[in-house]
Amino acid sequence: MNENARCPIWGTPATEYSTRGGDRRAIDSPRAGGRYFITGRAESVLQGQDASVKARLTTWLIDQRRLGVDHPEVNPDTIKQTEARRTLHIRERADRYLRYVGNLEPYPGFNFPAFTPRVAPEDFLAALAWLESSVDPTDEDGQTREMGFFERYLEQRGWVEFQGGSSGGRLTVEGHVRLAELEAAHTPSSRAFVAMWFDDSMSEAWDRGIAPAVRDTGYDPVRIDRKEHVNKIDDEIVAEIRRARFVVADFTHGDTGARGGVYYEAGFAHGLGIPVIFSCREDRLGQVHFDTRQYNHIVWETPADLRDQLAKRIAAVLGDGPNAPPGSASG
Repeated sequence: MNENARCPIWGTPATEYSTRGGDRRAIDSPRAGGRYFITGRAESVLQGQDASVKARLTTWLIDQRRLGVDHPEVNPDTIKQTEARRTLHIRERADRYLRYVGNLEPYPGFNFPAFTPRVAPEDFLAALAWLESSVDPTDEDGQTREMGFFERYLEQRGWVEFQGGSSGGRLTVEGHVRLAELEAAHTPSSRAFVAMWFDDSMSEAWDRGIAPAVRDTGYDPVRIDRKEHVNKIDDEIVAEIRRARFVVADFTHGDTGARGGVYYEAGFAHGLGIPVIFSCREDRLGQVHFDTRQYNHIVWETPADLRDQLAKRIAAVLGDGPNAPPGSASG
C-alpha cells in the first residue's frame, strides 16, 4: 500500500493498493469520492481530458458506489461514455452537496465536522467530488468560493446551519425532510432489464438460467419482447433501461452474426451509469466484439450453470434485491 500516491484523475493525494496482476491500479482518492480501479490505457486517455470530463467521471464513480459497486473501473470506454454525459444542473449539485453533509452528521441534531482545505483536507476534497466541481485542483481559493456558493444556497433554503470556522454545522429538520424526499425519489429499482437474443434456441437459457437467477436474488427480470406496451419499441427499451437497477446482457448469437441490439442496450445502460452484467455461452465467446471483450463475462455452458453464476455475480455486485427470498444467493 502506498499512502503517498496521487489520484490519476485529479493529481491530488491518494492511496494506492496492490492488485493481482493485470494492467490496472486500485486507488482510494478523496477527490474522486473513494475507491476505484483504473487501467493504464485510461490513465493515458485522461491526460488529454479537460476538468469538466473529470468532474463528470467523478460523479459516475460516486453513483456506481452508491449502487453497490465497491471498486468501479475507469477504462477508455468508461471515459468515452463520460464525455457524452451531461453536466449536473446547479440544483442537482446542491442536492448532492446536501447528501454529502448529511453523510457526515452522526445523528440528527448533532454537528457534522468542519471541512476546509486546512482543517479537514480529505473531507474538503470529497465535498468537491460530490459537487461535481471542475475547479482547478491547485486553485484553493476558487474551490473554497465555489463551496461557499453552495453552502449559502443550502442555508437560504433552510436545510443546513453552518457554524463557521472549525465548528462545522448541522442539518435542520427541513434539511432532513429534504434528504428523505431525495431518497424516496431515488429508491433503487427492483427491475433487471435483460438484453439477449430472442431466439427459440435461447428459451431454456431464459427460463432455466437468466430469469430464475434474477428472481433468486430478489429482482424482477424484464424482457422487452414479453412486455405489453403501446409505444414504439425503441422508446420502450430506453424507458425500461432507465427504470432498471441493472442490465443483464447476454451476447450469445447464432450463425447470422452478433445481435446489434444487445450491444446498443448494454452501451446505453453504461452511459447512464447503470451496472451491466455481461454473459455469453462458451461456444460463442470468441466471437464477442472487441469493444466488450474487455469486460468480465460470465461464460456458461448450460442453463443451470448460467443460473448459478449469474445469481452469484448479481449478489456480489449489487446485493440482494427487495424481493429476495430467505436463503438467496447472497445469504
